[in-house]
Amino acid sequence: MEKEHTMNLAVIGMIAGMALGFAGYFGGFGAFLLVAALGAIGFVAGRFLEGDLEVGEFFRSRGDRRG
Repeated sequence: MEKEHTMNLAVIGMIAGMALGFAGYFGGFGAFLLVAALGAIGFVAGRFLEGDLEVGEFFRSRGDRRG
């Protein structure tokens, strides 16, 4: 199995936490929420581009999911 060049999840979490901390400290609560929302959107987009998520998963009802 070929190892890809990816960051450790702990390092990514630390960087995200630092970004949220700086946004909250320097920009207030509104900036904190904006950075958190954009981070969540980026996370979902990244998972989609990696193939871990499919677009249809967002539009199915709860009873329709197959586990």
